[in-house]
Amino acid sequence: MPSHSGDDNVLQVLIKNFDVLALPLVALVYPLYASVKAIETKSLAEDEQWLTYWVLYAIISLFELIFSKLLEWFPIWPFLKLVGICWLVLPQFNGAEHVYRHFIRPFYMNPQRASTNIWYVPHKKLNFFPKRDDDDILTAAEKYMEKHGTDAFERMIVRKDSYERGWRRGGGGGGGSSNYMIFDDDYRY
Repeated sequence: MPSHSGDDNVLQVLIKNFDVLALPLVALVYPLYASVKAIETKSLAEDEQWLTYWVLYAIISLFELIFSKLLEWFPIWPFLKLVGICWLVLPQFNGAEHVYRHFIRPFYMNPQRASTNIWYVPHKKLNFFPKRDDDDILTAAEKYMEKHGTDAFERMIVRKDSYERGWRRGGGGGGGSSNYMIFDDDYRY
């Protein structure tokens, strides 16, 4: 009876090096394909997903370069990285979108306030597996712009901003207009 030890050895090598084989496919090949596909479509949500993924992938790569000697002491790191990248990449989880909305976008929109509250964790339950739905604010904004145009959307934002600024200046409580306070969001970054 012939021995299958050669086949067993190949299978053992594949299992032991699963992260080395799967990581390039999950982290590079699929995202490259999906990014090109997103460029060809008109979906802002897909563009956002893949641009965010590439930003996060660059951050992970920089982290690995900086802490490479430390990460050598953690043999589980490649598997954690594979799981994390799967969460960022797979459309069932929309992990890159979640990270963008909860960490990158708040920092980008107001870097002053975000730098002081960078470690703030909201008290509400975090949903690590968000689903896209019609109630999503960015989806609603996209639909509004498709229906009414970007100019109408900009006018609506300007009206809302000027209304809020007028309310803050006039309705401050007791001091009149000489009690004007400067708010972070009064300035454009």
